[in-house]
Order: sequence, then C-alpha cells, then structure tokens
Amino acid sequence: MIPSAPRERTVGRALAVVLALLTVFGPISMDLYLPVLPALTNELHASTSAAQLTVTACLLGLAFGQLIAGPLSDRFGRRRPMLAGAVAYIATSVLCAFSPGVESLVAARFVQGLAGAVGIVIAQAAGRDLYSGGKLVRYYGRLTVIGGLAAIVGPVLGGQLAAFTDWRGIFLFLALLGAVILIACLTVFRETLPAVERTGGGLAQSGRDFRRLLSDRLFLGAVLITGFVNAALFAYLSGATYVLQGIYGLSPQGYSFAFGLNSAGFMVFGFIAGRLSERWSEKGTLLLGLTMTLVGAAGLLVTAALQLPLAAIVLSLLTMVSGVATTTPPSTSLALAHYPQIAGTASSLLGTARFAFGGIAAPLVGLGGSATALPLGLVTVTCALLAAVVYVLAVRPHARAAEHTVTIGQPVADRVTAAS
Repeated sequence: MIPSAPRERTVGRALAVVLALLTVFGPISMDLYLPVLPALTNELHASTSAAQLTVTACLLGLAFGQLIAGPLSDRFGRRRPMLAGAVAYIATSVLCAFSPGVESLVAARFVQGLAGAVGIVIAQAAGRDLYSGGKLVRYYGRLTVIGGLAAIVGPVLGGQLAAFTDWRGIFLFLALLGAVILIACLTVFRETLPAVERTGGGLAQSGRDFRRLLSDRLFLGAVLITGFVNAALFAYLSGATYVLQGIYGLSPQGYSFAFGLNSAGFMVFGFIAGRLSERWSEKGTLLLGLTMTLVGAAGLLVTAALQLPLAAIVLSLLTMVSGVATTTPPSTSLALAHYPQIAGTASSLLGTARFAFGGIAAPLVGLGGSATALPLGLVTVTCALLAAVVYVLAVRPHARAAEHTVTIGQPVADRVTAAS
C-alpha cells in the first residue's frame, strides 16, 4: 500500500508537553521502586526470582495492554481511552501499595501495567496523527529523551524516597503522579484523531490490520529489533539493582546515581539519534545503535566473567543503554511512518514487542541467583545478537531494494510496495 499524503496539524506547546509526559507511564512504573526492590524482597519473604516477577508482571501488562488500547484508540479516538487508562492507573497503584504478599503484588502490578500501556500507545499514535516526515522522527526522538529523563528521575527519586518511606509509600507516590497526569489530560489533551479518520469493523477489522502489518517485512523487522534491544534493556533494569547493590555494595542512593548516569546516556543518545535519523539515515542510525548495544553487552559479559571493578560494569552498561536509545527513534519511525490510518494498532505491536520481550528476559537474569552478574551478561549479549540478525535479514535488504527502485526510476512513494 502506498502511504497517504502526510498530515500536518498545528500543535500547541502544552499539548506537545502532555503527549511527551504520557511516555513516563512505562519508565516511572519500572524505575521508581527499583532501589527498594531488595527491601521489598525481604519484607515479603520472597525469593529473588519471585520479587523480579513484580517487574515481569508490569512489563507483560504494559505489553498486552497496548494490544487492546491501540485498536480501541483507532476506533474511538485517543482522548477517551487515555482518560480511562489514567483513572485505572491511579486505582491499581493504590492496590499495589496495600498488597499483603508477593502474589497479590504481582497480580496488581500486571493490572497496573495494563492501565499504564494506554498512555504509551496514545503518545506514539497521537504523534503520528500530528506529525510526518522529519518532524515525526524528531518527535520520537523527544519521546526517547523524555523516557530517558523519567528513567533518570525515577531511580534517583526512588532512592531518595527510600530514606523517608518504604516501598508501599513509593506506590502511593505513583498513584499521585497518575493523578497529576490525569489532570493534565483533562485540561490540555484534545482529540487528535478526527472522527472521519477512525476505523470501524470491530475485532474483525483489527485482525485484518494486524495481519497487514505483520506481513510487511520492514515493519516486522523494526518490531523485532525493538523487542530484542528492549529485552536487553529490561534485563538490565531487573538485574542491575542486585548486581550493583549486592555484588558491588552500593547503597540504594548510590545505586540510584549510577542508574541515573546510564539513564542520562539514554536521554542524550536518544536526542542525538533523532537528529541523525533525520539528517543522515534512519537505517544507518539504527545500525549504529545496534553496534553500541552489542559492544556494551559484550563488555558486560566480560566484566562479569573476569570480575572487573565497578567502573568497567558501569561503562559497559552505559554503552549498552545508550545503544538501545540510539535504536529507538529510527526503529519507531520505520515501523509507523507508512501507517497513518492505523497508527494506534501499529504502535500497539511495537510497544507489545518492547515490553513482552523485556518481560521474558527480566526473570532469566535472576535464575543464577544474586551473587553473580553472568546471567545478566549472557541475556543481554543474546538479545543484542538476535537484534543484529534481524537487521541483516529484514532491514538491510529493504534498504537495498529501496535504493534499487530509485536507480531504475520508480517513484519514491512506491518504495514500500517494491521492497515488501
């Protein structure tokens, strides 16, 4: 299918800020309580793997919630699902705070993830409603920067909150944050998808849309790459607190600052990648990010095997996390740019891969116990290698096909069909 003409609409600064803030649902839900995860493990008398299931449950909720929210937003608009998701997020955060055991907390975290998924998918889909071309790539770069900023603020703030409250208080803080976002949406967020551009047909149409997307090799490649690199990222999110605190002896506050350094790299390289994708090459920027991810993951594995000092593991993590950030704007743009009519559905598949793959990888890090970083190194290297394989098999051939169509004089707008 040839992409429709780009749609440009006037976007006020307040709306742009609110859309960017919606992306914090994912990182803040994950990062804020990571500094107190060991304390949570002890208080609830849970094993390391059981406690990490609270991370996995939230990731899976964030993944599968997008499969629901995306098609619904294409059918009913962006605003109503967003408001419903914010209300549900507040309620489930309170449930997490009052969970009596690890089992109930895992269940509550899953539902919290379902609710938070709405904000993530709406932020991406509404951006596709409003932007196209270079502006769209820059927008996804900004989302990456905001996600990195939330990842910086989350663990640092969580570490500081740990000095005044326990993990239950941190979940109440999440409920308060959800209320702030709800108020912002009520006062600023206006509908970005006109009624005439919404889809119909119910579940049957959604099924056809999913099949159409998954039959596009470039789209599927971008989705799989997103999934694999984020699996490495979430393995780090799940395992780094045990490695840095348990093995290297950092306090919750020290961990939060080490984590913040890596998140700063995520933010900076996300911004750079958005600019590079626009001015240089989306696929070239994607390849650069994959290379950085693989180098960082390999460094992490070597550091774990040789028991190198703290500086080595922090540098390896910084390189890997920055590489993941570099892949985010180009992979998101490659996946969504050609599907303006079903941006919510396309965005839901992208987000599902991001969090579902991460949810699978996170508990694998805990299988070796908390006394070694080798499982973390092995998981991240495997994920980075799989992402590189997908690039070689799915994305690079598409780039060559696009170049060939231009060489023989075929219109640029036909590149998608020619390369599929």
